[in-house]
Order: sequence, then C-alpha cells, then structure tokens
Amino acid sequence: MFWQLIGVSAACLTSFAFFPQVIKMYRGKSSKDISLITLVQLSLGVGLWILYGAYLKDLIIVLANSITLLTLLIALFLYRKYTIKI
Repeated sequence: MFWQLIGVSAACLTSFAFFPQVIKMYRGKSSKDISLITLVQLSLGVGLWILYGAYLKDLIIVLANSITLLTLLIALFLYRKYTIKI
C-alpha cells in the first residue's frame, strides 16, 4: 500500500508538471519560450512509457502518462497555433 501511494503521488506530480506551461502559452498567446524539440522528445518518451505500462498491465503508469501525453499534445497544438502565422 505504501509503495502504491508513492507511485500515485509521483504520477500526479509528473502528470501535471507541464500543465503550467500550457496555461502560460494559452494566456500569453505565445510559444516563444517553449522548445519544440523538448515537446516532441517528451511526447515520444511518454508514448513509450504508455506502451511499457500496458505491457506490465500497470494502470498507474498508463493513466499518468496518458494525462501527460494529452497535456503535451495540447502544448504542441498551442505551439503550432502561436508560432505559425498564416
């Protein structure tokens, strides 16, 4: 039980770690301080964590990384929206 609590706590902290950046991009209508390489690299890594968690049948790993990936996909959308002016 203790280690599951540690896992859930870690999952919550890391799942929402990029959320403040998404809020900053949205409110400021700017992505100038955000690295595209970091967004893409982290998204790919999180995608691999989801696959690994599915392989292990570990719901905490899958859910935490799915939330993170969703946040990163929103960040990528905002990055594109505020960087590429058509």
